[in-house]
Amino acid sequence: MSIADVRKNTETRMLKSLETLRADLAKVRTGRAHTGILDHVQVESYGVMSALPNVANLTLLDARTIGVKPFDKKQLAAIEKAIRDADLGLNPSTQGDIIRVPTPAMTEERRKEMVKLVKGEAEDAKIAIRNIRRDANEALKKLVKDKECSEDDERRAQDDIQKLTDKSVAEVDKQVVDKEKEILTV
Repeated sequence: MSIADVRKNTETRMLKSLETLRADLAKVRTGRAHTGILDHVQVESYGVMSALPNVANLTLLDARTIGVKPFDKKQLAAIEKAIRDADLGLNPSTQGDIIRVPTPAMTEERRKEMVKLVKGEAEDAKIAIRNIRRDANEALKKLVKDKECSEDDERRAQDDIQKLTDKSVAEVDKQVVDKEKEILTV
């Protein structure tokens, strides 16, 4: 293992942490409807649990309503039940061969709860990034101990990894600010 390998591994892991945060923030409800809030809903389809997007087409019917059109009409009842049981505060209703999922307007109190949730997700992401930095620094110390690089090279690499960490933490903060703005916009 070389300094370049440590740096590449660190960068890859930090990018994965940012992607995970982005995915987690997409699930947080805002005042508007978006199909992402139904992505993790599990539906029993022919004896197998499947994610909702795998068994139905999700579309926005209007600013506050999601349309769910099952690929197989026999799945209507199971999909409606799965959405209701997903504990998202949504109340779907079937109209013909489509399920309408209206998203209720959020109260000010609920918006503040969502902002707290977003900040918690951000803090988890920052902790993950700092843990990745720690792992990288330990790997660099091991390279010095095994005499595979000099202490000067280690110091330069640690500075490089700190810059990566700072950049990743700044990206987390930016994502949080954007999501807060989205949540608090009525």
